[in-house]
Amino acid sequence: MRAMKLGVVKEADDEARVAIVPSSMKKLSKSGFEVLVESGAGSSSHHLDSEYEAAGATVTNRATALGADIVISIGMPELDGMNEGQMLACVADPFRNPERVKAAMDAKITLFSMDMIPRRLSRAQAMDVNSSQDNLAGYKAVLMGAAHVPKGIPMMTTSAGTVRPAKFVIMGSGVAGLQAIATAKRLGAIVYASDVRKSAAEQIESVGGRFIEVDGMDDFEDDSGYAKPLTPEFIQKVNDTVCEVASDADVIVTTARIFGRPAPITVPASAVEKFKAGSVVVDMNADVGGNCELTKVGEILTTDNGVTIVGTPNLPGQLASSASMLYSNNLTNFAISLVKDGNLILDLEDDILVGAPEGSDFYVSGMGGVLICTGGKIHEKQTRLTGVVE
Repeated sequence: MRAMKLGVVKEADDEARVAIVPSSMKKLSKSGFEVLVESGAGSSSHHLDSEYEAAGATVTNRATALGADIVISIGMPELDGMNEGQMLACVADPFRNPERVKAAMDAKITLFSMDMIPRRLSRAQAMDVNSSQDNLAGYKAVLMGAAHVPKGIPMMTTSAGTVRPAKFVIMGSGVAGLQAIATAKRLGAIVYASDVRKSAAEQIESVGGRFIEVDGMDDFEDDSGYAKPLTPEFIQKVNDTVCEVASDADVIVTTARIFGRPAPITVPASAVEKFKAGSVVVDMNADVGGNCELTKVGEILTTDNGVTIVGTPNLPGQLASSASMLYSNNLTNFAISLVKDGNLILDLEDDILVGAPEGSDFYVSGMGGVLICTGGKIHEKQTRLTGVVE
């Protein structure tokens, strides 16, 4: 029986992570995969070619890795070196990048976009790249805020006087927000947090935060577990309430991200004008438009009134070793789930691939699973995406 070949390619220059790390080799090999790793793929995340070879992988050139039965990556690679019928698992972000879907359709590649994982399915949790990477991003955001704020974070009592604890405001309490709250609390800060989902109050308090409640708040959450787009009126109400609490904060971390859409503005320029000098805004969504109106992607700037705004994109990539390990675990579990009797099988009854069936508690109208397209066609359950691509 021919071994199934799994290719791992080197990411773009602005991506320090790698999709598969050497510690995943044992599990992949046991499942029947021959792993082909492009030379240098793991160097930015501190995994040498020799480590891959020692773990049982074959280190090779890019063309050979791209020619595998299934290619695993983080960003979507150029498809020039791939052929009809191959599988590609990556984070394609298809709603924001429909041209990537078109390219996969034209090449007749089977494209899995891991950011489309049906997150509420219990089986999906071990493959959920959104959660694994967002968790690290929330942690890193707080550390970046702490590094730029010109004061200590915990309360310190000394013979020279008492240093009061820093005040952090975390805007949003999804996976990233909850980790940010917990991290700031561990550093010794007083932490306030907000969310458009009223049900998030208990979660915020469980990790040490103080919930900022907005009058008229309800559970603004869609069937897939993401925050719904809000009315302009309610956005303004949230902005006003939370930014008032943040006006004397030392660090503000913004986490609001709406699936497939530009990030909502939660910190308008008018609010930044009222923030105190020396405060820091860490915008976790600079790459999709930013939550702060003044954010510039890839830049750390200081406003005229002394507020530092951090627009560093790809925060998981700032923790490349840990982020790569978690992503690798997610994708290893996913790749193994495709194996049936020693072959890669596209099981169109698998809820991970195509979404829960109609009538299920986990069914989401217009949304499928991670399977975006195969054989030149978008999967029939991805009707929302079809409207974007066409």
